[in-house]
Amino acid sequence: MSCNSTSGCGVVTDLRADSTAPLPVGLRVGLSAVMVVVITIGFLGNAVVCLIVYQKPAMRSAINLLLATLAFSDIMLSLFCMPVTAVTVVSGDWCFGPEFCRVTAMLYWLFVLEGVAILLIISVDRFLIIVQRQDKLTPGRARLLISASWLLSFCLALPSTAGRRVPGAVRPGPGCVLGFVESLPERGYTVLLATAAFFVPVAIMLFAYLRILNAVRRNAVRVRNHACPAGKVGLPAPRRPPQPSVDVSFKTRAFTTILILFLGFSACWLPHTALALLAAFSRPFYLSTQFYPAAVGALWFSYLKAAFNPVVYCWRIRKFREACEEFVPGRCRLRLPGRGRLRLPGRGRRRVRPCSIYVCTETQSAM
Repeated sequence: MSCNSTSGCGVVTDLRADSTAPLPVGLRVGLSAVMVVVITIGFLGNAVVCLIVYQKPAMRSAINLLLATLAFSDIMLSLFCMPVTAVTVVSGDWCFGPEFCRVTAMLYWLFVLEGVAILLIISVDRFLIIVQRQDKLTPGRARLLISASWLLSFCLALPSTAGRRVPGAVRPGPGCVLGFVESLPERGYTVLLATAAFFVPVAIMLFAYLRILNAVRRNAVRVRNHACPAGKVGLPAPRRPPQPSVDVSFKTRAFTTILILFLGFSACWLPHTALALLAAFSRPFYLSTQFYPAAVGALWFSYLKAAFNPVVYCWRIRKFREACEEFVPGRCRLRLPGRGRLRLPGRGRRRVRPCSIYVCTETQSAM
């Protein structure tokens, strides 16, 4: 999997002389506009997430620290990788030099692997909270996991800078692209990156979310049975202490947001991973005329994840929408009907154990 200036990443390998006929001018102009939008949303949206956590100490919970780290990795991807790829696609050639190609490849994989690691940590944390009913992730432990994930991501990304051929070393080409590799070590590293960035995280997160969905479904059934016990219909119920009402949709909303992030990551990264493996092991496909446009499309589809996350936050998280309003001038704010900003006294200081939200005992449904 080569260094990808057309794909923005990977291991630099063979160059194609006839490859890379530039895309049509109209398509490049349209793609450039899409790139600008993705870069803008990815940078500004994720910057708001980081500012919220930085400026408000009450927001520095373990999950928020993880989300801020995920946002930071997407910001770095938007700053250091997306503009370079945009210039390369528009110009049709790599014009930044071989060393910068290696650096870009390493940074791309560093930020991608870090984002995947954070999503994996969040998924395991949701699994422990909802299925195992264990709330063990404190802010201190979250910081340790974040530091360890950066170190591991750096170790996995660093080999992409070593021992690779670069643009112009063999024959003219469009730049650093996903390419065909012949040596066994390079193929092994290609498989390692695909496994670490996609296959293993997706397998673990898919298992965790299936277990979580099953646990939430069982809890919902227990809530309904508790509200109307079987065999007691029509009989006066014994006097019991008043029980709080259970809103199952509220209980599952935070988990649903994380699930949407996982689905977005999987959808954005599947084409890029499949294309990288196919190009690395299939020379005919790499030399075909379909490869260049496919590489550009797969890369930018993977970049959509950086802009996808802030859109999900704005859609699903009320506090994020309110924080965005604070950064927008009053005259430019969009007032949506039914979106009043009613604040209860002390709401910002309320702390609830996450695992208690998903617990439903025989006598009580805890919120």
